[in-house]
Amino acid sequence: MRQLAWLVVIALIGAIGYSLWRLRARWLERQRAAGQRFESFLAQAMPAANPAPQIEAAREPQEKLLLEAAAKAGEAGEPALAIQLYARLLSRYPASSFAGQARVAVEAQKRKLAKS
Repeated sequence: MRQLAWLVVIALIGAIGYSLWRLRARWLERQRAAGQRFESFLAQAMPAANPAPQIEAAREPQEKLLLEAAAKAGEAGEPALAIQLYARLLSRYPASSFAGQARVAVEAQKRKLAKS
């Protein structure tokens, strides 16, 4: 009877040890996965050496200034100058967010120039 009790105690110790070993392995795997997710998040949040967005952001004020100058020239009765400024905007920044607006304004200035 005493041998059976010792055998049960040894089996319980072995089961507890195996359970602790498995828990630790799962915990290490979760830590590794969490580290990978964190690195992935940082890579998405802070792109490495990619200066293109900064260049794009720096160009937008120049595009806007050209658009505003052309609009003011058109309002001042200088459709030829306005068309030139819009053309400069479209030639320098063809993929600009202001390109569509500039094309519409060029057509309006051309109509105004034809009436004169």
